[in-house]
Amino acid sequence: MDTTSPSDIALKLAELRQQHRALDERIAQLAANAGDELEAKRLKRRKLQLKDCIARLESLLIPDEPA
Repeated sequence: MDTTSPSDIALKLAELRQQHRALDERIAQLAANAGDELEAKRLKRRKLQLKDCIARLESLLIPDEPA
C-alpha cells in the first residue's frame, strides 16, 4: 500500500467504510426480497475483505509507543 500519510489513510478509510455500508444495504435488500443466494454470499465475502482492510488501515493510524 502506498498511502503513508495519516490524511491519505483517513481518506481511504472513509471510502472503504462507505463501500462497506453500501454492501450491507445491498445484502439486506437481497435478504428481504429472497434474492440470489450466490450473490449474497459473494457480497458478504467482499464485505469481510473490506472489514479486514479497514482494520489494517486503522492499525496504521495508531501511533507506536516506545517500550
